Amino acid sequence: MFDPSRDQARQFFVDSWRKHQNREVLTQLEIIAADLVAHHPEYHGLINDPDGVQKDFSPDDGQINPFLHLSLHLAIEEQLSINQPPGIREAFEHAQARHGDRHAALHDVLECLGETIWRAQRDKAPLDGKAYVECVWKRAGS
Repeated sequence: MFDPSRDQARQFFVDSWRKHQNREVLTQLEIIAADLVAHHPEYHGLINDPDGVQKDFSPDDGQINPFLHLSLHLAIEEQLSINQPPGIREAFEHAQARHGDRHAALHDVLECLGETIWRAQRDKAPLDGKAYVECVWKRAGS
């Protein structure tokens, strides 16, 4: 099982974006990562900064961690590809139809995933896949 360090996970996005910009051959996962970066132009300065992987982002300062955001997007893409937890793909498709925009629907899912992770950490419990999918359905208006 692949278990990258914080810096390795961040560097993966940096390298994927660089390879994309240089029109180099990318793996399937790098293609997804580069596409995610492309959908977040507000992160391009950070991704192109050689010291970007070392930066700290504190919620206490009101900062959103761009690498965490991109990593959650990547996790959601994997979940959708295998429909895990069961029902996530259908809930996402409903959200996408409601929004008329794939990226906006992904952000609904991302909010629910973040909440699910937070609850699991707070409660020292496993992730509740059923509650996660239900959250997506609720955000999608069902």
